[in-house]
Amino acid sequence: MPLKASPSDQALLLDLQQLDTTLQQLAHRARQLPENAALAELDKQTATLRARLTTEEGTAEDARRELGRIESDVAVVEARVKRDHERLQSSSSQKDIQALEQELTALANRQSDLEDVELEVMDRVEQSGAVVEATQGELDELAAKRGELDAEREASLATVESERTHATANRTTIAQKVPADLLALYERQRERYGIGASHLRARVSSASGVELTGNDLATVRAAAPDDVLLCPTSDAILVRTDESGI
Repeated sequence: MPLKASPSDQALLLDLQQLDTTLQQLAHRARQLPENAALAELDKQTATLRARLTTEEGTAEDARRELGRIESDVAVVEARVKRDHERLQSSSSQKDIQALEQELTALANRQSDLEDVELEVMDRVEQSGAVVEATQGELDELAAKRGELDAEREASLATVESERTHATANRTTIAQKVPADLLALYERQRERYGIGASHLRARVSSASGVELTGNDLATVRAAAPDDVLLCPTSDAILVRTDESGI
């Protein structure tokens, strides 16, 4: 037996559909907030900077290790110089004295070379450290921006959620007024086709934007006012009103 519902009950479906459309739009707004795109871009920049920072920290660490090795070599040379000076002071052998003096000369040259390299590496340590510090500063700035954007997104989401709560409450109120069998059909058609109810206005289905053909219009005109019809172009419930033009 074809489903029957009063025109006034069928008209409630248009209000229900409008609220469902509003809820879909609100969900889309929540997904497409401009803050989301800005946060995604910040995350991309942050990932790039973190990768760069890892490389820079590796370079800085290499320089520090090299400096440590050179400082160790310098300490060894200094210890040998100190030892040779002490031996030189206590030695009475001309041969030993001559050998110690030659070694001290070689050590002095070695120490001079090491200190030149040490200065160069110290400069590299300083420069690489400054680079790391600068990149970390950029990351800190991005983190601060992200915090601000997070707060803005939360505020935007709160607004959307408030509107969603209001629309949901209104939908519940209207749905309670719709007969159960009519509501079940509406929900089924909406789940299948995306739209549950279509307003026939000036012979055009609002769901599809298509004007009904002569045969379809004849079927609609022949139907009783309480007959529940489906739109031939969208499969949504076709709601007729004074604006239908039939």
